[in-house]
Amino acid sequence: MGIFSRFSDIINANISSMLDNAEDPEKMVRLIIQKMEETLVEVRTNSACIIADKKELSRRQTWLVRQAKDWEKKAELAINKGREDLTRAALAEKLKLEDRVSALDEELQQIEVTLEALDDETGQLHLKLNEAKGRQNSIVARQKSAHAQLKIREQVNRSGIRETISKFEQYERKMDDMESRLEVYDLGKPDLANEIDQLSQEEDIDNELDQLKKRLKETDTDSSSTNNND
Repeated sequence: MGIFSRFSDIINANISSMLDNAEDPEKMVRLIIQKMEETLVEVRTNSACIIADKKELSRRQTWLVRQAKDWEKKAELAINKGREDLTRAALAEKLKLEDRVSALDEELQQIEVTLEALDDETGQLHLKLNEAKGRQNSIVARQKSAHAQLKIREQVNRSGIRETISKFEQYERKMDDMESRLEVYDLGKPDLANEIDQLSQEEDIDNELDQLKKRLKETDTDSSSTNNND
């Protein structure tokens, strides 16, 4: 069971009802508090890893943006030298890099959603943890009273011991079942890689080439106009 599934089980659980129905409420509340505290530690660890991944992806994205700009400059140089073939190749590299930048954008957005969910669930878990701790002292008093009553009954009716042991065994099986539902499994990570559509890319390259020629033509026109005015 993953972190979010375990969060859901704990947060949606009615702690008061669980403790009232438990044959060993003191043990139950200790288990609940322990599981919550373990989950909080695990969440902090996972959050730190996710934040580190986010920083690494951001650095990668920044590097890709710089590379795309470098290829655009190379395309300008090639077109100025009359090498349209090299210009097209440079623009193709630029578009590949921009596609990878877009893919990283989607992945970073997904990471943000995950971090926001973790933050929200952690707040709810803290509330549940405080609730459990608030009940702990009263549970200890109830447990002591229950043990005292059990001793008296055993002394009065020794034949009831087997029935009591059977109840404890049933409780242990109940605890085993609860613990099995609180097992942890790793969060999956969605794959956000995008394949480049070759036919669409050719059209994008043509558009980039036309825009580049147009910009350079406008630059030459402005330069000529400035020289004439001088």
